[in-house]
Amino acid sequence: MTLTLGRGPLARDPAAANFRLDGPAQRIHFEAHPRRIRAELDGRTVLDTVRGHLLHETGHLPALYAPLDDYDAALLRRTDRTTHCPYKGDASYWDVGSASIALWAYEEPLAGAQWLRGHAALYFSKMDRWLEEDEEVRGHLRDPYHRADARRSSRPVAVLLDGEPVVRSERSVIVFETGLPPRPYVPRDGLELAATGRRTVCPYKGEAKILSLKVGDRVLDGAAWCYEAPDPSVAAVAGLVCFDPDVLEVRIG
Repeated sequence: MTLTLGRGPLARDPAAANFRLDGPAQRIHFEAHPRRIRAELDGRTVLDTVRGHLLHETGHLPALYAPLDDYDAALLRRTDRTTHCPYKGDASYWDVGSASIALWAYEEPLAGAQWLRGHAALYFSKMDRWLEEDEEVRGHLRDPYHRADARRSSRPVAVLLDGEPVVRSERSVIVFETGLPPRPYVPRDGLELAATGRRTVCPYKGEAKILSLKVGDRVLDGAAWCYEAPDPSVAAVAGLVCFDPDVLEVRIG
């Protein structure tokens, strides 16, 4: 997934290429991210920046680092917590408003990561709300090297349980998402589906409703999901159903 996960060029197991990257196994790439990013907590703006950088690091999702000056200093309280990274140095931590251990910075970074000096990062999950420009971001910040494309397809799709077909369709929409296998979404025709009350959020596709599927006398909890109001980039999957490959066998012809 993206530069640093899956088979990306900075991942631990990159895809085949006609070049080789010399250097440490844990690779770091620091890149300007000129979008306006805001983080809010308890009704106050903790961060408002157009000077952020994304830190792409092997095995991790990108983290947004912004100049310390772009955080509301009145909300920051230094703690005694420190951690050590052999590639970046010693990290210091701050409480932010009502959130404990919510912000970190490498105040004296190692020689190979000097560009981190003067920057700090927030734990995404410890803030109430994040905005990219004026659009809310949920799940985690979007990675500019990650995308999801939805394409209508007549390729045959089969979904099987214990080798027996549950679904056959030639009217699917296949989602091709960076670093993930193709996921076919099919019409609900004839399927016994029920909401589980659980939902997940993807910053690229939107909010998914998790569904159970009844097959004969069996109820497969969480076997499927659907996006009722997906992100415009994958609008074609609206109302269609995708199946968990860990519960059912999914084949695309």
